[in-house]
Amino acid sequence: MNASRDDTTPGTTHGSWGAGHPHLIVSQDGTHRIFNLESDNVRIGSAVDSELRLADIDPLHAQIVHDAHDEYVLIPHGAMDLSHAPMYIEAVDAEGAILRTGARFTMGGWMFVYARDEFADHGRPYGGREGGEGTHQSRQPERPDYTGSHPTGP
Repeated sequence: MNASRDDTTPGTTHGSWGAGHPHLIVSQDGTHRIFNLESDNVRIGSAVDSELRLADIDPLHAQIVHDAHDEYVLIPHGAMDLSHAPMYIEAVDAEGAILRTGARFTMGGWMFVYARDEFADHGRPYGGREGGEGTHQSRQPERPDYTGSHPTGP
């Protein structure tokens, strides 16, 4: 599922489906661990059937869905602090936040940071902007057609 890239030249941010080692850095009380996003639907909560099971949060507090556009979308079900307000995302038919490398959110006493290698993060291409937000950014080609690379449905 996760491909790696052997060169470091900045390019587009359209890697193959699921590429770029998408993961969460999960922290509490000064301890950290990595949780790899290997499933297309990761439930975060205290329930026994949660893929990411954590104490002191709701049984189903949130989920991360790997959508048909190769985006990882955080869907809140309980109280949390997000860097921006969730919006309706048609691909997952729910209110959610598309995650980009460095996105942070908290639930209870837990802090999460999302990370994905730049070549696959679908964010800013070619190493980002030089000189700040007002500078020109080269356009990248259209996103690949991921049809057939993912299961049907969110």
